[in-house]
Amino acid sequence: MIENTYGGFYISQIKQLQSRIFEKLLKVNGIADFNGAQGRILYVLWQEDNLTISELGQRTSLAKTTLTSMLDRMTEQGHVQRSYDPTDRRQIRITLTESAKALNDSYKAVSVQMNELFYKGFSDDEILQLDGTLEKILNNLKECEG
Repeated sequence: MIENTYGGFYISQIKQLQSRIFEKLLKVNGIADFNGAQGRILYVLWQEDNLTISELGQRTSLAKTTLTSMLDRMTEQGHVQRSYDPTDRRQIRITLTESAKALNDSYKAVSVQMNELFYKGFSDDEILQLDGTLEKILNNLKECEG
């Protein structure tokens, strides 16, 4: 293996910059209802609503303690609601409120802006290659996490 590599360092820097820019884009586009981290949770629920906390944790890669505290804030803000699973009362399901569902289109517009910044100057082939490489890294790390 090559010794002096910087992939992890670059990914860390990209994540930090991306988060700051995304927060700024949310504000510029008049979305003050939630922050970027909460947006990850909403994004997953916009794809498939009514998930258990563990399913939501797997799909967002957030630790259960972090996710639980974020869900507490999002419940207070009126974005999500919790309910017991009717078939298994040990499971708590998270669903979007109507106000959170209404934010989906605005969030999509900000996501498009972010993607335009992220992939500026990339060909379609380069985008597909990068996405495939990042997915491979993510899967490698998920294997280690167990």
